[in-house]
Amino acid sequence: MSKGNTQADNRPLSPHLLIYKPQMTSVLSILHRMTGVALTIGLFMVVWLLIAAASGPEYYNQFMTLMSSPVGLVLLFGWSFALFYHMCNGIRHLIWDTGRLFKIKHAKMAGGIVILTALLLTAAVWCYVWI
Repeated sequence: MSKGNTQADNRPLSPHLLIYKPQMTSVLSILHRMTGVALTIGLFMVVWLLIAAASGPEYYNQFMTLMSSPVGLVLLFGWSFALFYHMCNGIRHLIWDTGRLFKIKHAKMAGGIVILTALLLTAAVWCYVWI
């Protein structure tokens, strides 16, 4: 068998991401990973809050001033959505572990329910915060 360069030898071993149209399941998988990273960053905010609270009123007030600013509110809103999305998608994965929802139409429906539920839970929490 010769080692000559043919067109088949130059093809990638696995399909490139730009070849495929994004599917709901792949987008939700990527979003699940992104929200996991966001939750980790949010954990640093919680640790910062605990350290500020333990350090005295001056540090606590500085933290609360930052978190009540527009930037802080965006961070908190994003963190709350990440929390609810990651939780809902985790439940979807637990359901998959039972062997259910593997048909394409069911997977798409479950993905839509995950997004909708995460948005509704996030909205409910922030409505409660503002009222």
